[in-house]
Amino acid sequence: MDRIVVTGGGALSGQIPIAGAKNACLTLMPATLLSDEPLTLTNAPRLSDIRTMTTLLQSLGAEVTALNGGRVLALSSHGLNNHTADYDIVRKMRASILVLGPMLARDGRAIVSLPGGCAIGARPVDLHLKALEAMGADLELRDGYVHAEAKGGLKGAVVDFPVVSVGATENALMAATLAKGTTVLKNAAREPEIVDLAHCLRRMGAQIEGEGTSTITIQGVDRLNGATHPVVTDRIELGTYMLAPAIAGGEVELLGGRMELVAAFAEKLDAAGVSVEQTAAGLKVTRKNGRVSAVDVRTEPFPGFPTDLQAQMMALLCTATGLSVLEETIFENRFMHAPELMRMGAKIDVHGGTATVTGVERLKGAPVMATDLRASVSLILAGLAAEGETVVNRVYHLDRGYERVEEKLGNVGAKIERVREHD
Repeated sequence: MDRIVVTGGGALSGQIPIAGAKNACLTLMPATLLSDEPLTLTNAPRLSDIRTMTTLLQSLGAEVTALNGGRVLALSSHGLNNHTADYDIVRKMRASILVLGPMLARDGRAIVSLPGGCAIGARPVDLHLKALEAMGADLELRDGYVHAEAKGGLKGAVVDFPVVSVGATENALMAATLAKGTTVLKNAAREPEIVDLAHCLRRMGAQIEGEGTSTITIQGVDRLNGATHPVVTDRIELGTYMLAPAIAGGEVELLGGRMELVAAFAEKLDAAGVSVEQTAAGLKVTRKNGRVSAVDVRTEPFPGFPTDLQAQMMALLCTATGLSVLEETIFENRFMHAPELMRMGAKIDVHGGTATVTGVERLKGAPVMATDLRASVSLILAGLAAEGETVVNRVYHLDRGYERVEEKLGNVGAKIERVREHD
């Protein structure tokens, strides 16, 4: 199993290109199931989760070809021959549930295993199912699979989500494009990935209004056509690399970064003493002077502070002056990185959904273990600010969401290497 070894102590300088968004691409890929014409996605990230979604779509009879070194995905669902998304594939990744709405909308039937993925809370799929039921689907849970049917096709409906859910909004949005009549999604998620999906579906001929707000209106059409669509910049990768010069010192420009993708996050960095400027090519990040200051963080749905940047922000605040309080409101079990940071000398007290961090002057390198995707990169960031060597074990989580971390950080001066384990 691979390990990442980080030797701390050096300031960073240079540019890091930011990839297309994993979470957007994983949503855009199932959109191919809505049409029998080709869908081409450009600016795709090269990640293991993308390969998992490729395997899932291929198992349904879709064609998926990676071009240009994996940066372009050519998809076609003209020859679908299977309506069962099997447990062996779906268990690896929660985003697999996103094939349910499109298959049901196009062919009136789907059997999808209940998904797996990161161990950061229950994240039930009931909101996905209630939305599809409101649109006329007959659903039955049997032997760990969702058996879904809509014999006369899906029908437009008003879907009022009791809580904001990105995945449920995406599934319902895709399903509604081919439903008969008008569908209104209330309390819909507002994330940039939802906006990106709506833009792609519109290119395919869907009639959608209101994406980016909490009310999305979809007028169903008879069929969708093919399209070419660029995947939006990954705001979580962007935020993660914005923290690298904040933690290690120096100045780094994140190519392709846009302030509107990370506004709430950039505000917290500014309050901590980190400068973020929009440039012609992206975002330039510099630590203003000396140690950063403590700030309080509360995770919220977009446009609030992202839960997917909470672990990385905690790594920064471990070396801040003063006491910071981080409140996690989106997922339970999302402080599993805290004990690992404490092995590096951090002072962290966790009570339920709240972590109190008392900044220390310097972290110390240590062997640590990645528990999930965002936790793994938070430990790498902490290693940039630590004395000596930090060894991050179980980095297979990392490869689900970040491509070539050691190369991107190494190119701006970080002392980082991947040690490949051979049996």
